[in-house]
Amino acid sequence: MSPADQSLIPNPQSRVPPAKEASRIAGMFDAIADRYDFLNHLLSAGLDRQWRRRAVDALQLTGRETVLDLCTGTADLALAAISGSRRARRVIGIDFSAAMLQIGHAKIAAHEPAAAGVDLIRGDAVRIPLGDAVVDATTIGFGIRNVEQPGAACREIARVLRPGGTLVILEFSLPRSAALRNFYLWYFRNALPRIGRVISKHPSAYNYLPESVEAFPSPEEFSQQLREAGFGTVRAVPLTFGVVYMFVAVKGARSDRVL
Repeated sequence: MSPADQSLIPNPQSRVPPAKEASRIAGMFDAIADRYDFLNHLLSAGLDRQWRRRAVDALQLTGRETVLDLCTGTADLALAAISGSRRARRVIGIDFSAAMLQIGHAKIAAHEPAAAGVDLIRGDAVRIPLGDAVVDATTIGFGIRNVEQPGAACREIARVLRPGGTLVILEFSLPRSAALRNFYLWYFRNALPRIGRVISKHPSAYNYLPESVEAFPSPEEFSQQLREAGFGTVRAVPLTFGVVYMFVAVKGARSDRVL
């Protein structure tokens, strides 16, 4: 790898992690909620829909499950889990942004009766308002990096999951290919914040996005956090050349592997 390529790799000692206090992040998402879905589709070139479908497929639903969609946002992943040929019986979506949940409620109303099994609750990922071992599966779509204490959130997920339950997390990452990483980081640090700022009308939300992605642990490091939280089997599956990783973890299993 050339020195020029190496300079593009984030150095945790030189890049300051973004502030992730719950009130700050909730306020930011409240402010951009009405443009959030449009920007997701635009900035991912529509690939976000495919990534969510892959996450739901990884759950291998049979129609009997209760699924927790944590950091549900506007409920796109929750709705994906209640639709299609392989679907959950019930989905509980939890998020701390009231404005995002309001849009999620409107989507559910628009998709009734098919979406009648989705319930949305305002709550915190590190204090999930559910009892022990009450859900069969959990999903998080691009939200774990926004949690101030992701390790604590993973432990909470393990608490509410039944033994053998599956957790699927989608999260942005940095591509392994130096050439692709070069373009990706240029886009993330330059084009994306400008586009996001113009459309969302928020001065900093889309600066936070690349900062939070670059500060997030590597797939190997995050897989280890999941194991420490109580997930024995952990798979880290790269999607779209490693721009996104899908983490598939099973509570209480014993074998570990990273793909």
